[in-house]
Amino acid sequence: MFLFLIYVALARVTNAQHVFAHFMASLLDSPAAQHSYSYAESDWTNEMTTAQNIGIDGFALNIGANDYEVDRIVDAYAAAESLGFKLFYSFDMTDTWKQSDMVNIVANHSSSPSTFLWNNTILVSTYSGESYGEDFWAGFKSALQSQGIHITLAPAFTTYRDPSSAASLVSTFPSIDGFFNWWSWPADVGANLTTATDLAYQAAVSSLSGPYIMSVSPWQFKNFGGASDWVQYSDTLWNYRWQQAVNDVKPDIVEIISWNDYAESHYIGDINPKVYLGTQAPLYVDGFIHAAWRDVAQYYISWFKTGSAPIITKDEVVFWYRAWPKAIKCSTGTLPRNAAYPEDAVFALAMLKDTATITLAIGSNTVNFTAGPGVTMGSVSFAPEDSQVPYIAISRNGATVADTHGSMYVNHSGCTYYNFNPFVGSIAE
Repeated sequence: MFLFLIYVALARVTNAQHVFAHFMASLLDSPAAQHSYSYAESDWTNEMTTAQNIGIDGFALNIGANDYEVDRIVDAYAAAESLGFKLFYSFDMTDTWKQSDMVNIVANHSSSPSTFLWNNTILVSTYSGESYGEDFWAGFKSALQSQGIHITLAPAFTTYRDPSSAASLVSTFPSIDGFFNWWSWPADVGANLTTATDLAYQAAVSSLSGPYIMSVSPWQFKNFGGASDWVQYSDTLWNYRWQQAVNDVKPDIVEIISWNDYAESHYIGDINPKVYLGTQAPLYVDGFIHAAWRDVAQYYISWFKTGSAPIITKDEVVFWYRAWPKAIKCSTGTLPRNAAYPEDAVFALAMLKDTATITLAIGSNTVNFTAGPGVTMGSVSFAPEDSQVPYIAISRNGATVADTHGSMYVNHSGCTYYNFNPFVGSIAE
């Protein structure tokens, strides 16, 4: 046992820290949505290049049991191999999977240089899957081993969230090698997420050979017009969750949720017009760009990989806000669960090379705060006036360095669909 623990410790040292983004190849909770159905290899190349440019090492491909996805994955691997980009599977186990189909999918690209390896074995993850039982997962690994394919299984068994259940994870599922904590948002409370779940499950798998994967996400809102619609308290999540990753948890892998899950409003990739999202998601996604969140990710990805906060050489403020106050009555859609928790405000994350004053203004409300050097958060509450657009400015030594207005108005009337998805913008010198 002592020698095994030494091996595990050395294995973790030799595996550099990595960052992946959860990529939806399909979206099972919106049957009409087909994320990669219309993708050509060039679409994969564009997505991967954008991710690679901010330091993301690869995509965790969320796949369902759909025939078209097998063909799309061929294109994904071709694009990844040309870029030196990595991929691993995150099987969506809320679909109905045959073990043999999963084995074939892993085997198809097992020798690709773009298949991500952990300790020289293929990393495989999931969304959910605990209901399949230990025998299923043991059989899955055994079937691959019979073909000479060895994997590291680090699933996201989503019912394992309570820290007190961490001890039972490994004893219930001895075939797993690591764990992916899917939960990157508060659980129906108006308070910040803590690291209690992360630390408990990280400790539970620390003696295993696989990674502890920590999820980091900027937002959570979904509105399909049903009882499962929710918004989670996410106002400053994109900053403090990264802070937890780099300062407190320091996981083996960070997995950003998500690159392109538009329906849950936590996408940091661009909105691809080829993706058919059904009838409801476009009502709260179209026009609500999140691209500037990638600038925040780039900063923290560098910090995570190097262990030190990067030196900022250019002043930038990334800001986000909703287009409607939470108390507004809308003509269609569903008022989501937890609608009372988000603050009606414009939020700004300043990334500054030196101390400066940040001005946030909307309507009759103005807030000035001192920020930098480094990262500082601030906010200004929505004004009572209707149809107002935020103003953001960076000033230093009495001079304006840069200023801008948001591209989305905050309205107190005329809401046609309940929308808690934020607009994200930025200003830089």
